[in-house]
Amino acid sequence: MANARAQPPVLVAQGIGHLTRNFLREVGGVFWFIVNTFQETFERIQKGRVPFRATSFFRHTERAGVDSVPLVGLVSFFLGLTMALLTGYQLQRFGTERLIPGLVAIAFTRELGPLLTGIMLAARIGAAFTAELGTMQVNEEVEAIEAMGIGPLRFLVAPRMLALFFLMPCLSTVSNIAAIFASSLVCKAYFSMAFPYFLDLVKDSLLIRDIITGILKSFMFGLLIAAIACYRGLTVKGGAAGVGTSTTSSVVTAITTVIGFDTLYNIVYTTFYPT
Repeated sequence: MANARAQPPVLVAQGIGHLTRNFLREVGGVFWFIVNTFQETFERIQKGRVPFRATSFFRHTERAGVDSVPLVGLVSFFLGLTMALLTGYQLQRFGTERLIPGLVAIAFTRELGPLLTGIMLAARIGAAFTAELGTMQVNEEVEAIEAMGIGPLRFLVAPRMLALFFLMPCLSTVSNIAAIFASSLVCKAYFSMAFPYFLDLVKDSLLIRDIITGILKSFMFGLLIAAIACYRGLTVKGGAAGVGTSTTSSVVTAITTVIGFDTLYNIVYTTFYPT
């Protein structure tokens, strides 16, 4: 009891200051990492040269996009089933089960589709990017690339970042379709709702701004996940152990950032465009 004394206010303020400084340093580092990557890429394009190999870009798009379709579709399908089933039984008590199609469609199009896709890609692709670049950094392959006069940001980071940036909206669309299709099966099996009537309810509920909101979120999530993963990979220290630590940190940071950005986006959106 005697040793469990409260810390002086100065030490508490000092700890908060250190945390704030480290947080701002990380945010600034990722921000300038993105800026320098695009600057290096555009400078190469202005000189009339290709910034990176097309085969590298398509290889990463295949990994991030095509290979992720089964995972994203399966998870969204089961979540759509569960959401339609649980909400349907509650709405049925009030005779409003016809609200299920619109509820699932709006929830996934605006919120759950981009968010779930971002979390899954952060765990699957973000970790792979960090491990690959971290291994290259530890083995001094990045320094060898620089010694040959090749910019590592536009050669290694740009194709990965653009791949996730352009593929995230496509995967979010896959997530939305899988969830809506799953909810249609539940509505048909448990609530005797015909498929054409289900589609009519979905079309009547969805607005253009719901779709645009989900697409904008997807673009930003893809950019943030790729930037954080590559930044962690190129700042690895401590050998093989450092690669493992950076990979874990990359996944945790990317998922937290995606959820935090999604919350901030929703706050701003509902403030200026209240529904």
